[in-house]
Amino acid sequence: MEPTTYRICVRGRLTKRLTAALEGMTPQGGGANTVFTGEIKDQAMLYGVLDRVRDLGLELISVQPHDMTSIRSFEART
Repeated sequence: MEPTTYRICVRGRLTKRLTAALEGMTPQGGGANTVFTGEIKDQAMLYGVLDRVRDLGLELISVQPHDMTSIRSFEART
């Protein structure tokens, strides 16, 4: 798996302390949700980030590859 930029959306506006827990991800607040964007190197790293989201008790809304190249590559394989 090539490194891919992901957008991970969680419900709520998070404090700086909570956003710091998702090290390596850049938070973008707005409205009622927070979106984290960052490069994920492989599936193990993706699952690690998602585990932290769960461990922090955050409600996961969505996980999406951010660039269209990754989406096209996935669609071509299915």
